[in-house]
Amino acid sequence: MIHITRTITIDESEILEYFVHASGPGGQNVNKVATPVQLRFDVAHSRSLPEEVRERLISLAGNRITEDGILIINARRFRTQGRNRENATDRLVELIRNAAQRPKIRRRTRPTPTSRIRRLESKRRVDLPPSNGTSSCVRLAIK
Repeated sequence: MIHITRTITIDESEILEYFVHASGPGGQNVNKVATPVQLRFDVAHSRSLPEEVRERLISLAGNRITEDGILIINARRFRTQGRNRENATDRLVELIRNAAQRPKIRRRTRPTPTSRIRRLESKRRVDLPPSNGTSSCVRLAIK
């Protein structure tokens, strides 16, 4: 069991890991070892996730999620398979933790009278071209 938060835990059987060969040119070992990890987690059909967390996770994942609702995380940062597995799992946990946090609801606030006056004063300012080419002058527009 992977503990995400106090209330959310994921069974390790819900996570699939594939080990793929590295892309691009390599040395003597490139065709023999498969250190990059591709982690797959079925978000759409997971029994461990509450519905609201699932919806936020799908929106947070962006293009890392397939049409079928499977989250794919590629980890190829390290040179060993074990560290890449750990890195992919940590990234999954972090993503689910971010999805588990409820976004703060924005409270509408009114501008203070002083800030309203300051804004209107700045809109009244008119830039004048420099009179002698040395400095620019700013004057208030008079109505």
